[in-house]
Amino acid sequence: MSKFKIGITIGDINGIGPEVILKVLSDERILNIATPVIYGSSKVLSYHKNTIEGGSKIRFQTCNSAEQAGHGKINVLNCWNDSVNISLGKATEESGKSAYTALDKAVNDLKEGKIDALVTAPINKKAMNLAQFPHAGHTEFITEADDKKESLMLMVNEGLRVGLVSHHIPLKDVPAAITKNNVRNKIKAFHTTLKKDFGIQKPLIAVLGLNPHAGDDGVLGQEEIEVINPVVTELKKKGMMVMGPFPADGFFGSDQYKRYDGILAMYHDQGLVAFKSMSFGAGVNYTAGLSFVRTSPDHGTAYAIAGQDKADIGSFRQALFLAKDICANRKEYDEDHSNTVEHVKIKEEVQPGEDK
Repeated sequence: MSKFKIGITIGDINGIGPEVILKVLSDERILNIATPVIYGSSKVLSYHKNTIEGGSKIRFQTCNSAEQAGHGKINVLNCWNDSVNISLGKATEESGKSAYTALDKAVNDLKEGKIDALVTAPINKKAMNLAQFPHAGHTEFITEADDKKESLMLMVNEGLRVGLVSHHIPLKDVPAAITKNNVRNKIKAFHTTLKKDFGIQKPLIAVLGLNPHAGDDGVLGQEEIEVINPVVTELKKKGMMVMGPFPADGFFGSDQYKRYDGILAMYHDQGLVAFKSMSFGAGVNYTAGLSFVRTSPDHGTAYAIAGQDKADIGSFRQALFLAKDICANRKEYDEDHSNTVEHVKIKEEVQPGEDK
Protein backbone atom coordinates (compact mmCIF):
# COMPACT_ATOMS: atom_id res chain seq x y z
CA MET A 1 0.00 0.00 0.00
CA SER A 2 1.44 3.39 -1.00
CA LYS A 3 2.02 6.00 1.67
CA PHE A 4 0.09 9.24 1.64
CA LYS A 5 2.14 12.33 0.95
CA ILE A 6 1.40 14.81 3.75
CA GLY A 7 2.29 18.48 3.32
CA ILE A 8 3.26 20.42 6.45
CA THR A 9 3.45 24.22 6.61
CA ILE A 10 6.17 25.65 8.82
CA GLY A 11 3.84 28.16 10.48
CA ASP A 12 5.21 31.16 12.37
CA ILE A 13 9.02 30.89 12.38
CA ASN A 14 9.17 32.75 15.71
CA GLY A 15 6.89 30.27 17.47
CA ILE A 16 6.97 26.59 18.39
CA GLY A 17 5.80 25.30 15.00
CA PRO A 18 9.22 24.37 13.59
CA GLU A 19 10.15 22.73 16.91
CA VAL A 20 7.11 20.45 17.09
CA ILE A 21 7.42 19.56 13.39
CA LEU A 22 11.02 18.45 13.82
CA LYS A 23 10.35 16.58 17.05
CA VAL A 24 7.41 14.65 15.60
CA LEU A 25 9.20 13.74 12.38
CA SER A 26 12.36 12.69 14.22
CA ASP A 27 10.45 9.53 15.17
CA GLU A 28 11.28 7.24 12.24
CA ARG A 29 8.04 5.31 12.76
CA ILE A 30 6.19 8.35 11.36
CA LEU A 31 8.11 7.96 8.11
CA ASN A 32 6.81 4.41 7.81
CA ILE A 33 3.18 5.55 7.58
CA ALA A 34 3.44 8.83 5.62
CA THR A 35 5.79 10.84 3.43
CA PRO A 36 6.15 14.34 4.92
CA VAL A 37 6.86 17.45 2.85
CA ILE A 38 7.62 20.55 4.93
CA TYR A 39 6.79 23.84 3.20
CA GLY A 40 9.16 26.45 4.59
CA SER A 41 12.92 26.89 4.69
CA SER A 42 15.78 24.49 5.39
CA LYS A 43 17.72 27.43 6.90
CA VAL A 44 14.95 28.16 9.40
CA LEU A 45 14.62 24.48 10.30
CA SER A 46 18.39 24.21 10.78
CA TYR A 47 18.21 27.13 13.21
CA HIS A 48 15.43 25.46 15.20
CA LYS A 49 17.26 22.12 15.17
CA ASN A 50 19.95 23.75 17.26
CA THR A 51 17.43 24.66 19.97
CA ILE A 52 16.34 21.03 20.42
CA GLU A 53 18.20 18.51 22.56
CA GLY A 54 19.53 15.89 20.18
CA GLY A 55 18.49 18.04 17.24
CA SER A 56 21.82 17.50 15.49
CA LYS A 57 20.70 13.92 14.77
CA ILE A 58 17.63 15.05 12.82
CA ARG A 59 18.25 14.75 9.08
CA PHE A 60 16.17 16.22 6.30
CA GLN A 61 16.61 16.63 2.56
CA THR A 62 15.52 19.46 0.30
CA CYS A 63 13.37 18.89 -2.77
CA ASN A 64 12.43 21.22 -5.61
CA SER A 65 8.83 20.02 -5.77
CA ALA A 66 6.42 17.80 -3.88
CA GLU A 67 6.68 15.23 -6.68
CA GLN A 68 10.38 14.78 -5.87
CA ALA A 69 9.75 14.04 -2.18
CA GLY A 70 11.51 10.85 -1.11
CA HIS A 71 9.72 8.14 0.85
CA GLY A 72 11.24 7.36 4.23
CA LYS A 73 12.75 10.86 4.37
CA ILE A 74 11.95 14.23 5.94
CA ASN A 75 11.51 16.41 2.87
CA VAL A 76 11.80 20.21 2.91
CA LEU A 77 10.50 22.33 0.04
CA ASN A 78 12.14 25.76 0.22
CA CYS A 79 9.43 28.37 -0.35
CA TRP A 80 11.87 31.29 -0.26
CA ASN A 81 15.61 31.60 -0.79
CA ASP A 82 16.45 34.79 1.08
CA SER A 83 17.59 34.68 4.68
CA VAL A 84 15.00 35.79 7.21
CA ASN A 85 15.39 37.20 10.69
CA ILE A 86 14.17 34.92 13.44
CA SER A 87 12.97 36.81 16.52
CA LEU A 88 11.83 34.09 18.87
CA GLY A 89 8.67 34.90 20.78
CA LYS A 90 7.73 37.97 18.73
CA ALA A 91 5.04 38.68 16.14
CA THR A 92 6.80 40.32 13.20
CA GLU A 93 5.90 41.20 9.64
CA GLU A 94 8.68 38.89 8.47
CA SER A 95 7.35 35.90 10.38
CA GLY A 96 3.89 36.60 9.00
CA LYS A 97 5.15 36.86 5.41
CA SER A 98 7.09 33.61 5.75
CA ALA A 99 4.06 31.75 7.09
CA TYR A 100 1.85 33.24 4.36
CA THR A 101 4.30 32.27 1.59
CA ALA A 102 4.58 28.68 2.82
CA LEU A 103 0.82 28.34 3.24
CA ASP A 104 0.08 29.70 -0.23
CA LYS A 105 2.53 27.29 -1.90
CA ALA A 106 1.26 24.30 0.08
CA VAL A 107 -2.40 25.01 -0.64
CA ASN A 108 -1.68 25.36 -4.36
CA ASP A 109 0.03 21.96 -4.33
CA LEU A 110 -2.88 20.52 -2.35
CA LYS A 111 -5.38 21.78 -4.92
CA GLU A 112 -3.30 20.33 -7.75
CA GLY A 113 -3.10 16.91 -6.08
CA LYS A 114 0.67 17.02 -5.55
CA ILE A 115 0.13 16.20 -1.87
CA ASP A 116 -2.68 14.12 -0.35
CA ALA A 117 -3.32 16.24 2.74
CA LEU A 118 -2.05 19.29 4.60
CA VAL A 119 -1.12 19.80 8.26
CA THR A 120 -0.68 23.45 9.19
CA ALA A 121 1.60 24.55 12.03
CA PRO A 122 0.34 27.51 14.11
CA ILE A 123 0.32 31.09 12.84
CA ASN A 124 -0.03 34.30 14.83
CA LYS A 125 -2.91 36.57 13.86
CA LYS A 126 -0.99 39.78 14.62
CA ALA A 127 1.97 38.68 12.50
CA MET A 128 -0.32 37.65 9.65
CA ASN A 129 -2.08 40.99 9.90
CA LEU A 130 1.26 42.77 9.59
CA ALA A 131 1.92 40.67 6.47
CA GLN A 132 -1.41 41.77 4.91
CA PHE A 133 -2.92 38.28 5.20
CA PRO A 134 -6.51 38.88 4.05
CA HIS A 135 -8.27 36.35 6.30
CA ALA A 136 -9.08 35.73 9.96
CA GLY A 137 -7.12 32.47 9.96
CA HIS A 138 -6.14 29.26 8.19
CA THR A 139 -9.71 28.00 7.95
CA GLU A 140 -11.05 30.98 6.03
CA PHE A 141 -8.06 31.08 3.66
CA ILE A 142 -8.24 27.37 2.83
CA THR A 143 -12.02 27.42 2.43
CA GLU A 144 -11.79 30.23 -0.13
CA ALA A 145 -8.93 28.44 -1.92
CA ASP A 146 -11.22 25.43 -2.36
CA ASP A 147 -13.85 27.70 -3.95
CA LYS A 148 -16.23 26.95 -1.09
CA LYS A 149 -18.51 29.52 0.51
CA GLU A 150 -18.15 27.83 3.88
CA SER A 151 -16.61 24.89 5.70
CA LEU A 152 -17.01 23.28 9.11
CA MET A 153 -14.42 23.90 11.81
CA LEU A 154 -14.23 20.60 13.66
CA MET A 155 -12.22 19.80 16.80
CA VAL A 156 -11.32 16.14 17.16
CA ASN A 157 -9.89 13.95 19.91
CA GLU A 158 -10.62 10.28 19.30
CA GLY A 159 -14.41 9.89 19.72
CA LEU A 160 -15.00 13.52 20.75
CA ARG A 161 -15.83 15.71 17.74
CA VAL A 162 -17.05 19.28 18.25
CA GLY A 163 -18.11 21.40 15.26
CA LEU A 164 -18.93 25.11 15.18
CA VAL A 165 -21.66 27.08 13.44
CA SER A 166 -19.64 30.31 13.87
CA HIS A 167 -16.01 30.54 14.84
CA HIS A 168 -13.62 33.50 14.39
CA ILE A 169 -16.07 36.36 14.86
CA PRO A 170 -16.72 38.71 17.81
CA LEU A 171 -19.23 37.43 20.36
CA LYS A 172 -21.56 40.38 19.64
CA ASP A 173 -21.92 39.15 16.04
CA VAL A 174 -22.79 35.55 16.91
CA PRO A 175 -26.63 35.83 17.16
CA ALA A 176 -26.85 37.26 13.63
CA ALA A 177 -24.82 34.28 12.37
CA ILE A 178 -27.25 31.75 13.84
CA THR A 179 -29.66 31.49 10.92
CA LYS A 180 -31.66 28.51 9.72
CA ASN A 181 -29.53 28.29 6.61
CA ASN A 182 -26.24 28.35 8.54
CA VAL A 183 -27.35 25.80 11.11
CA ARG A 184 -28.81 23.55 8.40
CA ASN A 185 -25.65 23.69 6.28
CA LYS A 186 -23.37 22.95 9.23
CA ILE A 187 -25.42 19.94 10.32
CA LYS A 188 -25.42 18.58 6.77
CA ALA A 189 -21.65 19.10 6.45
CA PHE A 190 -21.14 17.42 9.83
CA HIS A 191 -23.27 14.44 8.80
CA THR A 192 -21.34 14.03 5.55
CA THR A 193 -17.90 14.27 7.14
CA LEU A 194 -18.76 11.77 9.87
CA LYS A 195 -19.72 9.27 7.17
CA LYS A 196 -17.01 10.00 4.60
CA ASP A 197 -14.04 11.06 6.73
CA PHE A 198 -14.63 9.09 9.94
CA GLY A 199 -16.31 5.97 8.59
CA ILE A 200 -19.49 6.24 10.70
CA GLN A 201 -22.40 4.87 8.69
CA LYS A 202 -25.26 6.27 10.78
CA PRO A 203 -23.89 9.25 12.72
CA LEU A 204 -25.72 10.62 15.75
CA ILE A 205 -25.33 14.40 16.10
CA ALA A 206 -26.15 16.61 19.09
CA VAL A 207 -26.93 20.31 18.55
CA LEU A 208 -26.38 22.81 21.36
CA GLY A 209 -28.56 25.84 22.05
CA LEU A 210 -27.28 29.39 21.77
CA ASN A 211 -28.67 30.82 25.00
CA PRO A 212 -28.27 29.76 28.65
CA HIS A 213 -30.50 26.76 29.38
CA ALA A 214 -31.16 26.55 25.61
CA GLY A 215 -33.40 29.60 25.93
CA ASP A 216 -35.55 28.18 28.76
CA ASP A 217 -38.68 27.98 26.54
CA GLY A 218 -38.10 31.47 25.18
CA VAL A 219 -37.53 33.21 28.52
CA LEU A 220 -33.81 33.66 27.82
CA GLY A 221 -33.92 33.99 24.04
CA GLN A 222 -35.84 32.99 20.92
CA GLU A 223 -33.12 31.45 18.74
CA GLU A 224 -33.81 27.90 19.91
CA ILE A 225 -37.55 28.20 19.17
CA GLU A 226 -37.33 30.18 15.95
CA VAL A 227 -34.14 28.84 14.37
CA ILE A 228 -32.43 25.79 15.85
CA ASN A 229 -35.33 23.50 16.78
CA PRO A 230 -37.14 23.89 13.41
CA VAL A 231 -33.95 22.91 11.55
CA VAL A 232 -33.38 19.89 13.80
CA THR A 233 -36.99 18.77 13.24
CA GLU A 234 -36.68 19.27 9.47
CA LEU A 235 -33.51 17.20 9.19
CA LYS A 236 -34.92 14.45 11.41
CA LYS A 237 -37.79 14.10 8.95
CA LYS A 238 -35.20 13.66 6.20
CA GLY A 239 -33.68 10.71 8.02
CA MET A 240 -30.76 12.30 9.86
CA MET A 241 -30.13 11.24 13.44
CA VAL A 242 -29.88 14.71 14.98
CA MET A 243 -30.98 15.75 18.48
CA GLY A 244 -31.31 19.01 20.39
CA PRO A 245 -31.01 21.83 21.07
CA PHE A 246 -29.33 21.01 24.39
CA PRO A 247 -28.15 23.43 27.12
CA ALA A 248 -24.37 23.39 26.69
CA ASP A 249 -23.38 23.37 30.36
CA GLY A 250 -25.52 20.42 31.39
CA PHE A 251 -24.76 18.56 28.18
CA PHE A 252 -21.02 18.47 28.86
CA GLY A 253 -21.27 18.42 32.64
CA SER A 254 -23.45 15.30 32.74
CA ASP A 255 -21.25 13.32 30.29
CA GLN A 256 -24.19 13.26 27.88
CA TYR A 257 -21.73 14.16 25.13
CA LYS A 258 -20.28 10.63 25.22
CA ARG A 259 -23.40 9.25 23.53
CA TYR A 260 -22.90 11.23 20.33
CA ASP A 261 -20.64 10.90 17.28
CA GLY A 262 -20.59 14.67 16.83
CA ILE A 263 -21.59 17.81 18.73
CA LEU A 264 -22.46 21.08 17.00
CA ALA A 265 -21.84 24.23 19.07
CA MET A 266 -23.14 27.65 18.10
CA TYR A 267 -19.97 29.67 18.68
CA HIS A 268 -16.25 29.34 19.29
CA ASP A 269 -15.89 29.35 23.07
CA GLN A 270 -19.09 27.41 23.70
CA GLY A 271 -17.59 24.39 22.01
CA LEU A 272 -13.88 24.90 22.49
CA VAL A 273 -13.80 25.62 26.22
CA ALA A 274 -15.34 22.21 26.87
CA PHE A 275 -13.26 20.51 24.18
CA LYS A 276 -9.92 21.89 25.32
CA SER A 277 -10.70 21.22 28.96
CA MET A 278 -10.90 17.55 28.07
CA SER A 279 -8.42 17.37 25.19
CA PHE A 280 -5.72 20.03 25.49
CA GLY A 281 -2.46 18.71 24.12
CA ALA A 282 -4.15 15.96 22.14
CA GLY A 283 -6.88 17.73 20.16
CA VAL A 284 -6.84 18.38 16.43
CA ASN A 285 -8.49 21.11 14.36
CA TYR A 286 -9.95 19.63 11.15
CA THR A 287 -11.47 21.72 8.36
CA ALA A 288 -14.39 19.57 7.21
CA GLY A 289 -16.55 20.08 4.15
CA LEU A 290 -13.69 20.63 1.69
CA SER A 291 -12.58 18.63 -1.33
CA PHE A 292 -9.19 18.10 0.32
CA VAL A 293 -7.90 17.23 3.80
CA ARG A 294 -6.46 19.82 6.20
CA THR A 295 -5.68 19.41 9.91
CA SER A 296 -3.74 21.41 12.50
CA PRO A 297 -2.81 21.14 16.19
CA ASP A 298 -5.19 22.72 18.69
CA HIS A 299 -2.57 25.13 20.12
CA GLY A 300 -1.09 28.41 18.98
CA THR A 301 2.42 29.72 18.44
CA ALA A 302 3.21 29.65 22.19
CA TYR A 303 5.67 32.54 21.91
CA ALA A 304 6.44 32.36 25.63
CA ILE A 305 8.28 29.04 25.22
CA ALA A 306 9.55 29.36 21.64
CA GLY A 307 13.12 28.13 21.24
CA GLN A 308 13.23 26.62 24.73
CA ASP A 309 12.69 22.96 23.77
CA LYS A 310 9.57 22.84 25.96
CA ALA A 311 6.81 22.41 23.38
CA ASP A 312 4.47 19.43 23.70
CA ILE A 313 4.27 17.49 20.45
CA GLY A 314 1.10 15.49 21.24
CA SER A 315 -1.41 17.61 19.34
CA PHE A 316 0.73 18.02 16.23
CA ARG A 317 1.43 14.30 16.11
CA GLN A 318 -2.30 13.58 16.34
CA ALA A 319 -2.95 16.11 13.56
CA LEU A 320 -0.57 14.18 11.32
CA PHE A 321 -2.17 10.84 12.21
CA LEU A 322 -5.69 12.20 11.63
CA ALA A 323 -4.74 13.59 8.22
CA LYS A 324 -3.44 10.17 7.22
CA ASP A 325 -6.50 8.37 8.62
CA ILE A 326 -8.96 10.67 6.84
CA CYS A 327 -7.12 10.16 3.55
CA ALA A 328 -7.51 6.40 4.03
CA ASN A 329 -11.18 6.69 5.03
CA ARG A 330 -11.96 8.89 2.02
CA LYS A 331 -10.24 6.45 -0.31
CA GLU A 332 -12.26 3.54 1.10
CA TYR A 333 -15.50 5.56 1.00
CA ASP A 334 -14.93 6.60 -2.61
CA GLU A 335 -14.11 3.03 -3.63
CA ASP A 336 -17.22 1.67 -1.90
CA HIS A 337 -19.39 4.40 -3.42
CA SER A 338 -17.91 3.77 -6.86
CA ASN A 339 -18.59 0.03 -6.56
CA THR A 340 -22.17 0.70 -5.46
CA VAL A 341 -22.82 3.04 -8.39
CA GLU A 342 -21.29 0.56 -10.82
CA HIS A 343 -23.40 -2.26 -9.40
CA VAL A 344 -26.59 -0.20 -9.79
CA LYS A 345 -25.61 0.75 -13.33
CA ILE A 346 -25.02 -2.88 -14.35
CA LYS A 347 -28.28 -3.94 -12.72
CA GLU A 348 -30.19 -1.25 -14.63
CA GLU A 349 -28.59 -2.26 -17.93
CA VAL A 350 -29.59 -5.93 -17.57
CA GLN A 351 -32.96 -6.35 -19.27
CA PRO A 352 -35.62 -8.88 -18.18
CA GLY A 353 -34.90 -12.33 -19.58
CA GLU A 354 -31.18 -11.70 -20.03
CA ASP A 355 -28.51 -13.74 -18.22
CA LYS A 356 -27.59 -12.09 -14.96
